[in-house]
Amino acid sequence: MIAGSHDTCVDDDGLLYSQQFGDHYFSRHDGSEECRHVFLAGNDLPGRWRDQSDFTIGELGFGTGLNFLVTWQAWKRARLPGQRLNFVSLEAYPLKPDTAREALSSWPDLAGLTDELLAQWNSLTAPHQIDDQTTLQVHHCPVEQALPRFPETDAWYLDGFAPSKNPDMWSLDAMQRIADHTAPNGTFASYTAAGWVRRNLDAAGFEVIKKPGFGTKRDMIAGVLR
Repeated sequence: MIAGSHDTCVDDDGLLYSQQFGDHYFSRHDGSEECRHVFLAGNDLPGRWRDQSDFTIGELGFGTGLNFLVTWQAWKRARLPGQRLNFVSLEAYPLKPDTAREALSSWPDLAGLTDELLAQWNSLTAPHQIDDQTTLQVHHCPVEQALPRFPETDAWYLDGFAPSKNPDMWSLDAMQRIADHTAPNGTFASYTAAGWVRRNLDAAGFEVIKKPGFGTKRDMIAGVLR
């Protein structure tokens, strides 16, 4: 394994691995396609962008920024003049730009956007105009401190490390704070279908639906605020 930043390393398959949480940052089967399957399709994007002048996405777990890059690519292709996207994320253990660059090198179709993101990497803790129709902010603090700072959100990407290894990210308190910051008819999607996570989301006020997962994962979940 090649040494990375903080408590991360890159394994022999080129995948970034968190030694602290004992989990990879994205799917072995293709992290960008997982994002499209789970987070974009799970939140009915880009379809929902058509009728909204302003749209906010909230994410738990910025990591390498891969979910943002895939979303930004889709947004740039679909957006109309005057529409705006606000992407707000949190990352309690921010990566160094060189570590993110190494991990993201597997997706040459995102290379131009990756360069733009990494050039602005150290400016993202405040709302940052990453292009003329897109704002990005990444809170560098634990979930319980970050969620009260989130705006009203139209779609959530719940992408923390595995619930069994990072339970604070998936707690009932966290899910309730997410519900409290969700716009009417707001949605969520997640790669996990763990039973206790589904129950916490249900208790917080979401209708939770199982859907086919990505790759070897049998199930994922998505849903809407009741």
